[in-house]
Amino acid sequence: MRRFGLIGFLVIAWCTVSGAAVARDRAGDFDFYVLSLSWSPTYCLDNGSTDRIQCGGRPYAFVVHGLWPQYERGFPSDCPSDQPDRVPRRAVDAMLDVMPSPALIRHEWQKHGTCSGLDQADYFSLIRAAQKRVAIPSRFVDVTDQLTVTPPAVEAAFRKANPGIPADGFAVLCDSRRLKEVRVCLTKDLSFRSCPEVDRGACRRPQIVMPPVR
Repeated sequence: MRRFGLIGFLVIAWCTVSGAAVARDRAGDFDFYVLSLSWSPTYCLDNGSTDRIQCGGRPYAFVVHGLWPQYERGFPSDCPSDQPDRVPRRAVDAMLDVMPSPALIRHEWQKHGTCSGLDQADYFSLIRAAQKRVAIPSRFVDVTDQLTVTPPAVEAAFRKANPGIPADGFAVLCDSRRLKEVRVCLTKDLSFRSCPEVDRGACRRPQIVMPPVR
């Protein structure tokens, strides 16, 4: 009986936490956005054979990975929504200049866009506005030779190009040796803001490389 009671307690506790998490993920109920900008050459070195539009045609530098609703700790995903899961072909095609991957566009809507509280057209318009809000440092626009950089130097370049970004308002991410993404935290009206949890996930390597745009 004692063992059953403990198991029962754990099951009830798990259900309570799980139910709370499910209830928490409601469309439009979040604190801020993260704009994730992917360094396309790194992505294509790992995924070029499976993503021919992004990696098999014109070269790209920083591209939009996603615009993600966030809590101060954690994030919602796959929120129940009265919006359709399917993204029409014309909407996909219209976003390819900033997100050159049809599969990614559809995935980002289903996982993150449904939590924004916006309809599809407004969500994709917001992605475009967020992409324009963040200036890419000129040094990283036309990288024809591999760069060796430090994460603090990349951060400094983005802060210089975007006055107002707080030191804990974004993060540079890497894999074992290469720059992968820059994530910038934005309010719902696309102002820069602090996000300590995102900042804590930043790359800690002393040096990383940026593969060239080809």
